[in-house]
Amino acid sequence: MQGSGDEREENCARHALGAVQEETSPARSRRYKIKAGEEGRRRQEMERTRTNEPIVVAMSGGVDSSTVAGLLHREGARVVGLTMQLWNQRRLPELAPDGPVAHRCCSLDDVYDARRVAEHCGFPYYVVNFERQFEAAVIRPFVEEYLSGRTPIPCAQCNTAVKFDELLTTARQIGAERMATGHYARVRRNEETGRWELWRARDEAKDQSYFLFGLTQEQLARTIFPLGEMTKGEVRELARELRLPVAEKPESQEICFVPSGDYSRFIAAYQEEQGSAAEETGGEIVTTEGEVVGAHSGVHQFTVGQRRGLGLATGEPRYVVRIEPDSRRLVVGRGDELFRETCDVADVNWIAFERLEGPERAEVRIRHRHEAAVATLEPGEAGVRVRFDEGQRAITPGQAAVFYRGECVLGGGWIK
Repeated sequence: MQGSGDEREENCARHALGAVQEETSPARSRRYKIKAGEEGRRRQEMERTRTNEPIVVAMSGGVDSSTVAGLLHREGARVVGLTMQLWNQRRLPELAPDGPVAHRCCSLDDVYDARRVAEHCGFPYYVVNFERQFEAAVIRPFVEEYLSGRTPIPCAQCNTAVKFDELLTTARQIGAERMATGHYARVRRNEETGRWELWRARDEAKDQSYFLFGLTQEQLARTIFPLGEMTKGEVRELARELRLPVAEKPESQEICFVPSGDYSRFIAAYQEEQGSAAEETGGEIVTTEGEVVGAHSGVHQFTVGQRRGLGLATGEPRYVVRIEPDSRRLVVGRGDELFRETCDVADVNWIAFERLEGPERAEVRIRHRHEAAVATLEPGEAGVRVRFDEGQRAITPGQAAVFYRGECVLGGGWIK
């Protein structure tokens, strides 16, 4: 969950310089700047780095954030690398796997790799401890959301409450007004509206704008995404040109505080560590018609749309249609019963404009890998009512609904 493009692609992204002197000719450098009209936008983004003030780079130890730091350093920026210490890997030792965990973000190895990159390039580097803030803003809400039958996105919460809040504050304390990260997204200033806008990355397969919907105008004004106009392949090539020691490092896949990927075990272990009795979350499994067809041992083990692990022998596929936390009932149904045409979205953060004044047409993503669907946004007392032109499958409470107009992010919030 550092400031990189390294991500776990479904639940969260789950979760970055460079004086190589031997070949820095204009022809060589242009290989990594985007062609045609995109080159101008790339140049505009890099122009934001050309001051005497230091620029903090949020470094995860992965190739994306490391390449950002190397690129900015080569362009003449005064880079300061910061890595966030978010979770004590020695906590909850009972969850540690028998062997090494491959490709887990925010590990001690990642800190070591980030420091190697800084030493290779020759800029200052520090580790900042945000364990307390991370636990309050991410870990506890993660546990509470699952226990209430919702499916949280910890990486989006980390972006909003820690990385682009606490880390930007730290950056300012050391004299840096701006921060660069390895996220695949773009920031632009709309001269007509005077607002900063968040745009999709050019590399659609790596786009992370979905996880960044919570950024405020002040945060966007102080944030630089140098990889937004690049593809992952181009980033790898640039890392090799800069001879970064992490150029061939694979991407992280697991959430930093759940090394085994078993959320249920983590929740139980965390509750025990905190001295709180594990809540009774077991209950009945019922059909949409109300027929009891089984039992489950905890609502936190399920999410809307899930088919496996239900333990049902009903003769036809059954899916989790909804979770009723008050009664602890798991409601299952046929595949066609997963489709809904509306959903309510709370705690909406608007980016492209200050507020929703009336009905607005938009494309809406309800999951990271969801193909944006056309819908009408309607203002409501508690947030936004989304009315899709066509029913959408497995709209999941706790996930984010992010609103787009083409490549521009209008805003987003949390599905109720």
